[in-house]
Amino acid sequence: MKVLVTGANGFVGGAVWRRLVAEGWPVVGAVRKPYQHPEGVETRLVGPLGPNTPWMSALEGIDAVVHLAGRAHVMRETASDPAAIFRTVNTEGTLHLARAAQRSGVRHLLFMSSVKVNGETTTGQPFTFEDTPAPADAYGRSKWEAEQGLARLVQSGDGHFRVTIFRPPLVYGPGVGGNFRQLLRAVASGLPLPLAAIDNRRSLIFVDTLADAVAVALREPGGACETFLLSDGEDVSTPDLFRRLAHAMGRPARLWPLSPSLLLRIGALAGREAALRRLTESLQVRGTAFRKRFDWIPPKTLDQGLAETAAWFTGLPKG
Repeated sequence: MKVLVTGANGFVGGAVWRRLVAEGWPVVGAVRKPYQHPEGVETRLVGPLGPNTPWMSALEGIDAVVHLAGRAHVMRETASDPAAIFRTVNTEGTLHLARAAQRSGVRHLLFMSSVKVNGETTTGQPFTFEDTPAPADAYGRSKWEAEQGLARLVQSGDGHFRVTIFRPPLVYGPGVGGNFRQLLRAVASGLPLPLAAIDNRRSLIFVDTLADAVAVALREPGGACETFLLSDGEDVSTPDLFRRLAHAMGRPARLWPLSPSLLLRIGALAGREAALRRLTESLQVRGTAFRKRFDWIPPKTLDQGLAETAAWFTGLPKG
């Protein structure tokens, strides 16, 4: 089975093509500009993702598509109309690819959506795929609109094209950026932080575990259009996550208690309230549906994933 991976040169994309190549599958990476592709991966240029992306030549000879490319969630948005850009790239771009894939005879498309389709926080019960979607921002809404469009496309087809949708929580691992890399920097600094009083629970997924789930979903027969939430299987509080990372790095975990409400007020004054909310609030997912559906066990535990991530980070050049 020949697989096209969009966003193949990204953080998740790299883990996915490595996993697929390890299984011996021919992999084609769809990229916007030339780059030094890894051994075992063919690349095909497609340009920016949107409603007019020329997909037909990239889809030639392809059996399955793993669609990872898109406009990511932006922490400090500068666009004048971010909702329009998210919709153009993540919704219209995804559906344009899906229609082209269907016309080309592709049998399976796996779409990497986001837990943000479910919402931003949980209170007591983890999110499941059966929950009513409640995206709170333009990014989450663009992913949800893409999911709905894919479902309609499958329903109107001839039964030969199927879709699998993943909604992962925060993905971490070697090469991670964004907030998780900032957390790694904070742990490595050894500075005392006011996180000890936070009592939350968050689900995470190691990037290689996510890639393994992609391979499983491609390899095993599935339904016409299925949606799954995934995680490492162990939820963790922010202070416990900090302590586990510190242990993996061989650093002290210097945490002291400060009321989370006071922490948020201070964060609001510093313009960092949104980032601190993610540290103090809970976001849990229940990934049992995928495990039961495919008799799947995550190949790495949370501690193993954190250890690999810490080892990568401590080996980076300083500066």
